[in-house]
Formats: sequence, C-alpha cells, structure tokens
Amino acid sequence: MIAVLSPAKTLDLTTPPPFPATRARFADEAATLAKAASHLTQKRLSELMKISPALAKLNADRFRDFDEAQERPALYTFDGDVYTGLGAATLDEPAVRFAQDHLRLLSGLYGLLRPLDGMRPYRLEMGTRWAPRHKKLTDWWGTRIADALAQDVDADGSGVVLNLASQEYWDAVEGKLPAGIRVVAVDFREADGRFISFHAKKARGMMARWMVEHHVTDIEAMKGFDTDGYRFDAGASDDARWTFGRAA
Repeated sequence: MIAVLSPAKTLDLTTPPPFPATRARFADEAATLAKAASHLTQKRLSELMKISPALAKLNADRFRDFDEAQERPALYTFDGDVYTGLGAATLDEPAVRFAQDHLRLLSGLYGLLRPLDGMRPYRLEMGTRWAPRHKKLTDWWGTRIADALAQDVDADGSGVVLNLASQEYWDAVEGKLPAGIRVVAVDFREADGRFISFHAKKARGMMARWMVEHHVTDIEAMKGFDTDGYRFDAGASDDARWTFGRAA
C-alpha cells in the first residue's frame, strides 16, 4: 500500500533534519520548472498564486536562487496542518524507513516525493494556471506523476493507493492510474457530520503517521485508525471512499 499526501505552503527551513536527503526522481524536472518560473515578475507571481507582494518577492527570490539553495528532506521541510498531524520530528527511525517505502508526497514542483527526498524552498501549487508551454501545471506534468506512483505501487505489490491528498493535488493523478490499481480516498468528519478543513488536514497527517508507526501494508487494517477520537464509519463508507468520524 502506498499513501499519498499533499505538500504544504509553509516550510521549516531551520530545524536540522535527522536524516540526509535522498535524490528526488523528478529533480531535473523541478529545476526546469524553477528556471522557467524565475522569469516571472513579482507582479505575475502575485497574480498567479494570489499572494501578497511580500510573498511574491520571497518566491521570486527562491526561484532565482534555486540552484544555489540547500536541499532538505521533504518530510522535515513541509510544515502545514497535515504535517502537524504527521509529527515527523517524533517518528522513530523504523517508522521513517517504512515511510520512505510506503508514503509519497505530491508536489507542484517536484511531482512525487519520497519523504526523505531532497527539496529546495519553493511555492508552486498544483492548481497554478501556468507552466512552460502549457496553460496549467497539471498539463505540464501529464501522466508522469501517475506513472511514477503506479511504479511504486507495482514495486510494493499491494495494488492499492490510500489517497490522503487534497483534490487539487489528486487532480494530477486522477484518471491516469492503471485500471488494476485500487484507490481508497478518506473523508474526516466531526461528531455532527461537518467537514472542517483544518481538522481534516490534520487528520490526514495523523492517519499517515498511524500507518507508518504500525507498519501497515494491508488497506483493510487502516480501518483500525483511531487517533484523536476518529473511528471508521462503515455506514457512511463504500469501497472507494471511507469516512472516519469523531465520537461526540
């Protein structure tokens, strides 16, 4: 089983990572995209990404200096709500090694990352309506991300993807995987049935943590996830989409 997560907009660039970085399979593609993005003006970046002038300047500088930036393992660099739930800093080495084989991080710039794959600071969301010679980033990537994920699923031998990513990032994969691969998506709900984005993002990270801590390789075993009061709701689930709700 391979689980996939979205990346994060916020980055931790100061905490020393406990493991060295491995090479990302799409490192060359990331460099190509970064070079193309380095020609975008701050104003254009601000418009494309819907960010402030200050953030646009920061990211323009990052793209301009991309080749000189230091790489850090992605698992210890992404720092949003999902990664708060994942809590990488407190994972032991066996869990991290398991994650390297069974967890993948989708990325607008790097395509598909293993947790320890090196990344340089960037911001480029998968939904960005820009790419070299294409109208949007998902078109530029084409089937490459899905093909790489399919290779990992094939090597894993399970034939299953646990989709813990947002729809924006799953769009780079959806409809492009071989028919024989089973995809299980997960919804997280509050006790009253509401979907609350912050809690759902954190829960995705917590589920990924539960998987790597328990070395889970069987998708059915994931129904046992019970962190922070979540329980599998069989009545609200089907084969392709599972729902976990919190007890009142």
